[in-house]
Amino acid sequence: MNADMIITKILMLPGIMIGLSFHEFAHAWVSDRLGDPTPRRQGRVTVNPLAHIDWIGFLALLLVGFGWGKPVQIDPGYYKHRRRDEFLVAIAGVTMNLILAIAFSIPAKAMVKMFGSAVSSDLIYNIYLMLFYIVSINVVLMIFNLIPCPPLDGWGIITQLFGLDRYSWWYKVYQYGTWILLALIVFNVTDLILTPLVSMILGVLL
Repeated sequence: MNADMIITKILMLPGIMIGLSFHEFAHAWVSDRLGDPTPRRQGRVTVNPLAHIDWIGFLALLLVGFGWGKPVQIDPGYYKHRRRDEFLVAIAGVTMNLILAIAFSIPAKAMVKMFGSAVSSDLIYNIYLMLFYIVSINVVLMIFNLIPCPPLDGWGIITQLFGLDRYSWWYKVYQYGTWILLALIVFNVTDLILTPLVSMILGVLL
């Protein structure tokens, strides 16, 4: 790994830490607000990265461009309106990633307008790159997690929207979801989803 690649990975670290930590925090916070004490008992209602980082998912995001945090455990038995509340918890993480992407795109665009061609200077350019990676990593996390395959959030979202868990096949898909997801990754199906959508959203934001 040459020096430029090392610098790139270092500049990506804030985006990975922020994206994964706030994504999982959002799940925990919403479930906590809906009456479930489980995330708080497990110390997950925090933005501290150490509470949320799954190191395999962290390395995957750093090395191959998509990854995951440590899943937040919930107990839907505490919810007053189970289907609605499970939907809200499922969508919380990707919503947080979208909010972060929009928020950090504002200073990134402002830097380009403010400095113009001067953004090519090392310090300013590296700051811009760090902001760019925060935006792009959050967009990747959002789109990847919206793929409707267990154990991703997209599966929980469509399950609650359409009541899929009333069908017997739902449990089979859920049981083998991780293997299905690995197959989608190996055969580049996830890339076919991620690449155009990520490019389109980054084009709008940046």
